[in-house]
Formats: sequence, structure tokens, C-alpha cells
Amino acid sequence: MEENAFISITSLLCEPSRSKILWNLLDGRAYTASELAIAADLSTTSVSNHLSKLLKGNILKVDVQGRHRYFSYANAEAAYVIESLANLANQKTTINYDTPKLISGVKYCRTCYDHLAGYVGVSIVEALEKKGCLEKSATAYIVTSKGWEWFAILDISEKEFTKMRRPLTRQCLDWSERRPHLAGKLGANVLEKMLQNNWFKKVQFSRELIVTSKGRKALYDLLGVVLQ
Repeated sequence: MEENAFISITSLLCEPSRSKILWNLLDGRAYTASELAIAADLSTTSVSNHLSKLLKGNILKVDVQGRHRYFSYANAEAAYVIESLANLANQKTTINYDTPKLISGVKYCRTCYDHLAGYVGVSIVEALEKKGCLEKSATAYIVTSKGWEWFAILDISEKEFTKMRRPLTRQCLDWSERRPHLAGKLGANVLEKMLQNNWFKKVQFSRELIVTSKGRKALYDLLGVVLQ
């Protein structure tokens, strides 16, 4: 990448008001300009100007439905960059892995764009590794034959991923846990199925996820994960 292009993209992402917009879009949902103006504490004119720049920079995309325009990330890679920046902001945070009961809110369980993150997301991935379902590679996860058998419980088949441009798996460093959780197309499908199965519930206007009693039981029965 040329130096000028790098400077252009970093200045686009790191302007404070645009940073607020991008942070609020990390829950994976699409929002109108008015909703983002409220979330970022901006005027309608100001948020429109910022959204225009983010669209031009291919960071965001817009979907038109009737009179409404909905903004979201143009691709998963753009969302990963913002999540990675959060790791820099959280470098001085000391994490005590022996006291999960002290963890709550988005640090406990949240969406990271379209996949599961936080203490719960990391715990699930580490349980899958312990069971021999996933194996770490350099930057991704290898799904073993035992892993595909486990994902079949969620009605996820290896055949679904034969033709795709997006990586199957990716290690996404969790900004609150400082350990990786599962991203990529498989990570997105896992969260989608768990939401469909009512293991988690979304919190309105937030990235936070609530673990349901059904979800706690399923994760314990299937993975041995004990949640508060």
C-alpha cells in the first residue's frame, strides 16, 4: 500500500466523530443516519458528512429500503480493524482470569461485528480447542473432523463453505479478554445459529448479548462451559 493511501485511510478512521460512528456499528446491525447521529451525539448535517466520507472510502455501505437508508460495514475486514484498534486502547487493562464473576456487560458477552466475543465468546472457543474441535494455525483455526461433527449439532455443515471469498475462520484478538475468539464465516454462522436457538438475546442499541438459561444449559451440556 502506498504511503499516501495509508495516511488517507487512517485519517478517515481515526477522526473522533467518525470513530464513534464506527464503534456503534460494531454490533453488526445497520442503522439510519438519524440513529447514528443520536449514538455519536452529532447533528444530522454533521453525521451525513461523515457517512459520505466513510462511504467514499469503502469503509461503509448503504442499503436503501423505501425512504430509509441503512448504513453498515462494507466488509468484515473493516470491522476487524476497528476491533483491533480497541486492543490498543485497552493495553493497560489488567485482566484477572480467575474472577469471571466480576465481568459484566459487553466485556462478558457481546457481538464483534457478526460473531461472538467477550468472556463467553473466548470461553466457547477455548472449550472447542480442548475438545479437539478446533486447532490454532498462524492466524486462523483448523476445523477438525471432530469439529465438524460438533458444529453439525448447530446444523452447520462443511458443505456450506465450499464456495466463498471470506475466510472460513480467523483468530480475532478480543479487546477485553486479550485472547482470541472465533471470527470468519464460521464464527458468523455459529452466532447466527445460537441466536436462532435462543441461546443468546440481543440488547437493543447495544453490542451486549444476554445468555439465556437455555444457552447456559446447552453450553454446559455440549462443551462443559460453566457461565455465571
